[in-house]
Order: sequence, then structure tokens, then C-alpha cells
Amino acid sequence: MVRKMLYALLFVLVVAASLLAYPVIRIKMTDTVNPVPGPFFSSDDAGTRLYRHVHHLSVTIGSRSVFEVERLDRAEQYILSVLKESGLSAERQTFDYEGRPYHNLIVTIDGLERREETVIIGAHYDTIEGTPGADDNASGVAVLLELCRALRDFRPERTLKLIFFTLEEPPVFSTSRMGSYVCASEARRRGEAVHGMISLEMVGYYDDREGSQAFPLPGMGAMFSKRGNFIGVVGNLPSRELVASVANALKRASPLPVESLAAPPFIPGISFSDHGSFWKAGYRAVMITDTAFYRNPNYHTAGDTVETLRFDRMAELLRGMVHVAHTLAGTSGAGSEGPLPIPPQGG
Repeated sequence: MVRKMLYALLFVLVVAASLLAYPVIRIKMTDTVNPVPGPFFSSDDAGTRLYRHVHHLSVTIGSRSVFEVERLDRAEQYILSVLKESGLSAERQTFDYEGRPYHNLIVTIDGLERREETVIIGAHYDTIEGTPGADDNASGVAVLLELCRALRDFRPERTLKLIFFTLEEPPVFSTSRMGSYVCASEARRRGEAVHGMISLEMVGYYDDREGSQAFPLPGMGAMFSKRGNFIGVVGNLPSRELVASVANALKRASPLPVESLAAPPFIPGISFSDHGSFWKAGYRAVMITDTAFYRNPNYHTAGDTVETLRFDRMAELLRGMVHVAHTLAGTSGAGSEGPLPIPPQGG
């Protein structure tokens, strides 16, 4: 009994130490100043386009899982058609799962000064079988599509890759056939210098009511907002500087509230998206999220519909993501933050 109590106390202390240490890093990172790009859209126009994307994916197409191949293909074709409208093209990264080819879609904007360094922003376009997947993850895909549009004339220092991942959801989740795992492991095999990776994972559900936000551990409500009105930036401890940089860039460019956390991987849910694949490959990576099942009661259900999302908030996130891209990839001639060291495999 005493031993169990000691283990429990140790667990609480480790979690508390990791959570309390993070704000020091966050304060330090606010000293970095980057020019905020001018507005490229009105929030109303952006919200309308975001709605159109989510509606098409979740209503016109609907459930698009590994078991619904024709619908998954239709989602892929929709993404490619929207990119074409924006004057962009995507490379297909093809891999097999159970005898059938699947595709990650990669939009590349070459860097002008540090071409060998890469910044990746991605979102998965598949769903759990039988769910419309408006928040999970048509919301992330919609923001990424509009980010591609906003950055089509961007001239970054570092190479920027905007990637639409397939096969994130179970039964492929956390296996070597997960689309992002294929991408991350191939990048590691090539020795690609990934400066940082961002996963857009469920970014459309907001609830302003007190107590609408839940947390993975007791006591976290004392440190973070109990209203589910914020966007979260989440990473593991090796990614803590990237967490701070992304969170501060969002705050500088958008009024959307931001909460950020760098914590050990045993925190429930912290690795539940495509960024986890990049952790496994030894890269720095973060997830931008509305916190999924800690807020959205429709997670992985038929209730995950377009009517439940806040497109005004998603438009503000999009505005912030433009600045995140400028901050991490750098605007040629304007300077950018220094490189984060690439850790060894499994670091």
C-alpha cells in the first residue's frame, strides 16, 4: 500500500514538474518578433470557403474510411481540384495497405535560402467508418486547403510542405501503414532536415460555456481555461520550443484564445494524431487542436456534423496559421527563427 502511494506521488510530481516548467519557456519565446503579414482575406469570406470544404467532405462525400475506398478517393479528388483552382499541384506519395494503393498528397513550396530545411504542416482526410467527420478531420483539411491558397505566392527561406495525409484513423492508426508514418519514416530515411512539423487535428469545435473543457489529468483545470473556446498547441518535451514558437505566432496574428502544453507522452491523447508519427521518426512536431474528445461530445460518432462547427473561429485560426508559416519557414530576406536541432532516431 505504501509503495503504491509513493508511486502515485511520484507520478503527480513528474506531471506537475513538466507542466509547471513549460510557461518559463513560453515567456522566453515571446521575445522573438516577426512581422505579421497583412490580411489576405476577410474573415467572412474565409469562413464561407471553409464551410464549403467541410460541407463537401462531410455531407456530399460523407464517411471516408479505409473501408470506404470510393469515398476516400472522392475526397482525394476534391482536394486536388481545390488545389488546382488555387494554381497549385500536389505530388502523390503512394504506399500499399492490404493490397491497395493509398496516397498522401504533398504540396511543396521550395525554400529560397535554406532549401534543405523543411517545415511541414499536415492534416488527415480520412475518417472513422460510418462518421461524417466534420471536425475529425474535415476541419483540419479545410484550414489546410485555405492555407495553401493563402501561401500560393509565398517565397519562404525554408522549404514548406503542406501535406494531406491518408489513413490516420483506426485500424491503421499507430501502425507502419499510417499515412503520416510512411511520410515521416521516408523523410528520416532520406536524412531530411525537418525543422518542425504541425498537425491540424480537429480545429472546428468551440464551446464558450464554463466547464465545457475537460482535461486528461486532475488539477489541469487550475492551469488552463475551463471554457472550450481556445485552440490548443500540444507537443512532447523535446518539441517544447516549437510549441512555444507556434503558440506565440498564433497569438500575435489572431484574437483566437490559445492554450499550449509541452508534456511527457504518457499524458492521455497527447500523441493521438499525425504528429506522433514524426515523434517516432525523431522529429520535433506539435498538434494544433480543439482537444477532440476532451471537448467535442461528437468525437467519432454520427453527430460529428458540419452544423456543430464554428467557422468564424476557424477563419481566425487560418489567419494565425498564415503567420505560423511565415514564422517557421521564414520570409525570404526578412529573417526567421534559428534552426531547431534534429534529434537522433527515437529522440
